Amino acid sequence: QVQLVESGGGLVQAGGSLKLSCAKSGRIFILHGMGWFRQGPGKEREFVAAISGIGSMTDYTDAVKGRFTISRDNAKNTLTLQMNSLQPEDTAMYYCAAGSFSRDSSMYKYWGQGTQVTVSS
Repeated sequence: QVQLVESGGGLVQAGGSLKLSCAKSGRIFILHGMGWFRQGPGKEREFVAAISGIGSMTDYTDAVKGRFTISRDNAKNTLTLQMNSLQPEDTAMYYCAAGSFSRDSSMYKYWGQGTQVTVSS
């Protein structure tokens, strides 16, 4: 099985930046897509960004385009989400996922425990 562990969350003022990381471990036989999702208080989990198996394709929800950047380093088994120009609306628990290149959370088989991002105004 695959295990994912997120890190890098915290408290930041509006306009600030954070960099989230996701470390992947376990037996992996093929390269597969990975993504970031988030869930704010009283809201459903929503898609943030995804990246294909070798990083040749990326996808972002409109709310974060131009502000967030997803990347991966397959040699180091890590996934990264660089978040700039953060807004209070970005406050949420952020989760990394593996197993697909999709906006649909149900397409991902593996999930991390989440890391909290809080943006103050």
